[in-house]
Amino acid sequence: MKMIKSFLTSCCCCCLVIQILLAAQSAAAAESKSFTSTTTTTTNIDHDDDTIPTFHTQDEQQKASDYANYFSSYADLYHQKIMLKDQHRMNAYYNAIMKNQHVFRDKVVMDVGSGSGILAVWAAKAGAKRVYAVEYTDMAKHARNVVKANGVDHIVTVIQGAVEDVKIPIEDWEAFNLQTEEDATDEECRDESMSCKHQQSQVVDIIISEWMGYFLLRESMLDSVIRARDMFLKPKSGILLPSHATMLIAPIMNEDQHHMVIEEYLEGMNDWNDYLVNAKKQYGVDMSILTEEYDKEQRDYYLKSSHYVQLDDDTILAPPIVVKTLDLAVCTLEDAKGVDEAEFSFDIESSGSGADDEEEINGFAGWFTVDFQSRTDEVGKQFGAKMTNPVHFSSSPEIGDTHWGHQVFYFTPAIPIQSNDKVTLDGTMEMIRSKQSARLYNVKFQYTIEAAADGSNNLMDMVESVYKIP
Repeated sequence: MKMIKSFLTSCCCCCLVIQILLAAQSAAAAESKSFTSTTTTTTNIDHDDDTIPTFHTQDEQQKASDYANYFSSYADLYHQKIMLKDQHRMNAYYNAIMKNQHVFRDKVVMDVGSGSGILAVWAAKAGAKRVYAVEYTDMAKHARNVVKANGVDHIVTVIQGAVEDVKIPIEDWEAFNLQTEEDATDEECRDESMSCKHQQSQVVDIIISEWMGYFLLRESMLDSVIRARDMFLKPKSGILLPSHATMLIAPIMNEDQHHMVIEEYLEGMNDWNDYLVNAKKQYGVDMSILTEEYDKEQRDYYLKSSHYVQLDDDTILAPPIVVKTLDLAVCTLEDAKGVDEAEFSFDIESSGSGADDEEEINGFAGWFTVDFQSRTDEVGKQFGAKMTNPVHFSSSPEIGDTHWGHQVFYFTPAIPIQSNDKVTLDGTMEMIRSKQSARLYNVKFQYTIEAAADGSNNLMDMVESVYKIP
């Protein structure tokens, strides 16, 4: 209680903050029930129900909805420019390809979600004999122009469509001497069985894709990469770039941004209350019946959703903890659904020197890293190509801004930490796909707060918060 009292006495809007806290706790309890229910459902249903539905069903309405909500922005050059100007992103992919040209020489490459086509161009320039640049949106026409303008259109073919629907062009088998690792016999293929067609499509040596979303998994493009791997990649020797991925979290101090978020919530509610008065006075209509729902919308947006923030390195209060790792050569659609209950423990000490110095722990931040390296699974280590110049990419605050930013999950309220105190956060993090959209995720944190001050420890109750990643 000492910690909460200290915070409230230092807050100029203490009554309003108390109201926010009580409302958030009530909402968290309700959302936690929903989250638990969703988790139970996820573990008991077939994966197709919460993997991306667009391309392995014939539901045109789902396809149209997915295009409107996800793909449409990637058809704009403005959106592509944001990614192309991200130097950390571009350097990682460029170095992974151009510093490992021996891996690409005379190989068949597939670029999943090719966008402007720049990765496909690099693959061709690195020596690939054939590159399939797969792009679902009308950005494909721009990719064709880029490929032609860079003189590699005899190597790169741009295929507009979903990778799940792609077929290797029949004429390429002879023209580019395509081969599988396990050549099927003519007898096996006469019935044109699905298993034979699947086997005959595994002619790709390298799949390259920039599939990562906010906090790695948002957008769920990893599903398409996994399906492309299973359909097209040579299972023994084929490699994926990036090859491995890691998700991390850490506690942060980000007071100004956190306070701004709370102020925007309060301003929104004040504006609503002003509207109620005016509606009653000018039009004789009482709209206050909608206040509870309006407040819920505001809380969901400002207090119970993650926020996109470009954090500085000095905002991180403790070494980050890994909550999930992925080996792209062997991970499954089930692995792509989220993060199973991952444990964490953070010890945070105040950096203040004066007796009256007080700081805040404002929330958790999440980011990711990816690696472009040789395969590490047992089969891949034996047969896979060797990336002699591996590349590591991190979207962490220490490397500077990237277009992915950082996903911040703000506490309500912040946790104060006095000078010379130490706070320990022990708990778990879980992440699952939203019921509303398989491309979006919900994140649940459960943790205890232990404050050590003046030689005594104060253990607070369990905190449980559920956030949407919008």
